[in-house]
Order: sequence, then C-alpha cells, then structure tokens
Amino acid sequence: MKINKALKSVIIVLSIIISGVVQAESVRVALVVKALGIGFFEAANDGAQEAAKELGDVEIIYTGPVTPTAEGQIEIISSLISQRVDAIAISANDTDALVPILKKAQQRGIKVVSFDSGVAAPGRAVHLNPSSNELIGKINLDLAAVAIKETGSEGGDFAILSASPTATNQNIWIDEMKKMLPQYKGLNLVATVYGDDLADKSYRETQGLIKSYPNLKVIVAPTSVGIVAAAQAVSDMGKTGKVFVTGLGLPSELAGHVDSGAVKSFAIWNPIDLGYAATVIAYNLVKNNATETEVNMGRMGVAKLDANGNAAMAEPLFMIVIMFISLRKFSRLFR
Repeated sequence: MKINKALKSVIIVLSIIISGVVQAESVRVALVVKALGIGFFEAANDGAQEAAKELGDVEIIYTGPVTPTAEGQIEIISSLISQRVDAIAISANDTDALVPILKKAQQRGIKVVSFDSGVAAPGRAVHLNPSSNELIGKINLDLAAVAIKETGSEGGDFAILSASPTATNQNIWIDEMKKMLPQYKGLNLVATVYGDDLADKSYRETQGLIKSYPNLKVIVAPTSVGIVAAAQAVSDMGKTGKVFVTGLGLPSELAGHVDSGAVKSFAIWNPIDLGYAATVIAYNLVKNNATETEVNMGRMGVAKLDANGNAAMAEPLFMIVIMFISLRKFSRLFR
C-alpha cells in the first residue's frame, strides 16, 4: 500500500514536471528570406523579433540562402522540416518551385505563411502582401513620371530594373505597371532587366541600360537591392541629373544617393511591420487562432483573407512616400 502511494506521488510529480516542460516550449517560427545580407529582410527580422518578445513564447529562426535562388530556399526548408519547426514565414524566390517542399512541410503539421513575395496557394495557408498590388504598381509609375519631369521633360524613356524573373511580387507589380502604362502619356518603357537581387549584377545591368538606351531618363527599381546599385552606377558613370533612379528602397540605404542627386524620390512600406505581421499570423495559425476569412496581426490589426488566403498588411495610406527631401534625419530608419 505504501509503495502504491509512493508510486502515485512520483507519477504526480513527473506529470507536473512534464506539463511544465511542454508549456515552456516555444513556438518556433522560421523566417526564411530571399537571401541573407539584404537590409529589407534584416529590418523584417527586427519586426519578427519584436513580435516574438510581445507574444512571449516564440523563437525566431532567421535564415535564408547566400544568393536568392529557389534551390537555396528548398534546401533550407528541407532542413527546417527535419528540425520540426512549428511555422515557416517565407519570402519566395519562386512562386511555384517551392510548392512541393512546402506542401511536404504542411503535411508534417508545419504552418506556412508567405510574405512580400508569395508562394502559390497550394504551398501555404496565407500570403501577406505589404499593400495593394495595384497601388504599388501605380506608385512606381507616378514616381517615374515625377522623375522624368526632373530632367526637364514631360515624357521620355524609362526602364525597369527588377530582382529575379521568378520573384512573385516583382512580376505582379511590373504587370500592374504595364496595365496602367497607357494612362501615363509620354512614358515609354524601353526595357525590363533583372539583377537577381545581387548588387554587382544590378550595377552591371544598370550600366548596360544606360549604354544601350542613350535617351534613357529614368530607371525604376522596385527592389531595395536594385535601387541602391542603380543609383551607384548612375553616379559612377557621371549621369547624375541626366538619368534618375526611383522605385522601392530603404531610407537608411538611400540617404547618400538622395544627397548626390541620383535619387529624387522613392517609396517603401515599413519592413519592420511586415516581419512583425507575418510572425503574428504564423503564431496564430499554429495556435489555431484563425478563421477562413481573417487572422489577427497584433498591432497591425486584422488581416482579411480572400478565397485564396491572400491579405494586405495595410491600407494604402500606410505606404510611406519619400520625395524631394534630405534623408539624413531618416538615416536610422528601417535598418
């Protein structure tokens, strides 16, 4: 009888200990970015870390390939499946190539969210756009039109320097730009080139554009890597004031190029907010705190999901447009 009581006591104690261990386990969210070393994604990681601190039981695994390739991301995702993470939040290098490995992740119980650059619907539960794709396309054309006026003309040639040919978000925004282009009389798109979100290749592609199109007035780079590389190339080629660079970039990385005159205006949303919102969504999916039509994003509000699981992080007014100002006082923003 005494032995039974002792065993019972041991079982109770072990149950309490095990329960405590289970409760203490963190929700592990892997933030998989296009490539390491990109300021935009480092800022998104800052937001993810903010969300983890706020939620209290989240561990962030910040990872990505050295170069922005689908193959590199597939290898990383395979490793994350083996590690049995709870959720993956990914900015995809290819909308379709990642689907098979992410379907495998979902079959293993891992919740998948894509953000910034999306994965096709079968490979994820939710895709979080930073804002309206139509708005992003329109703003890039607005910026091109404003930049051309800086050259003293009402119209002229412009080119697009994109990331990779398979980057989901870039392709959608470029498609939106082309749809709306007839509304912008005088804007003539002469070429779309790809720097693969590599600074050196983006720099060379910019040089090629300037040499190939002597009447080129503006380069639109809807990529934070490309816009910096293009601005540097314009300055190095002595084309400042003759060719302007615009698009999407970080204030902290573009302050010097605004001062030099290579960039007069650009746009961006807060990548910190994007990383934060993607992390909170991933957490709520793990905790089953979501419906088919909405999921909470913490301080960013509630994400409204369409039939394919797409949502926008913010209304258009949340997009920040920086125009014709010195950015020295913004040099620490969005690091």
